[in-house]
Amino acid sequence: MSTYELFGPLDSVLGSQLVGEVLLVEVVLLGLLFANMGARALAHRRHVSQADDGGAEAISRHPAHTATNLLLVLGAFYYLTLAPHAGMVTSVIVVGVVLTDIFEFESRKVEARRDLSLDAPKAAVAGSLLALVYLMYVTLFSGPLGQFL
Repeated sequence: MSTYELFGPLDSVLGSQLVGEVLLVEVVLLGLLFANMGARALAHRRHVSQADDGGAEAISRHPAHTATNLLLVLGAFYYLTLAPHAGMVTSVIVVGVVLTDIFEFESRKVEARRDLSLDAPKAAVAGSLLALVYLMYVTLFSGPLGQFL
């Protein structure tokens, strides 16, 4: 951990606070990732009902999913300032998940235009699971269980 604080009060709250032996920002990122996965499920259900009711033009982005994507990217970039290696890997995975979400949304609109049944966002789910596995790995191995594993 570096001794300087890049973001001042934010660093004193998230950057140095520990939950057990794990940084608070890692716990926040895990929570945001779970919230993002839940918001993705809600958004998919909404897309299916919108496609059934009004076709491709009725499909819109879910605000909770958009918000969790934004917060997840900002959190990953902030984590990059605290832990350069783990933050870079996390940021790359999270940006990949967000880009996948963008393309998955557009493919749902194409499926609705062609009157096909809407598929589940499989690639975004896979990317989220990859992010979840990596964040849990970083959290567990930097935490109290790391000395035993």
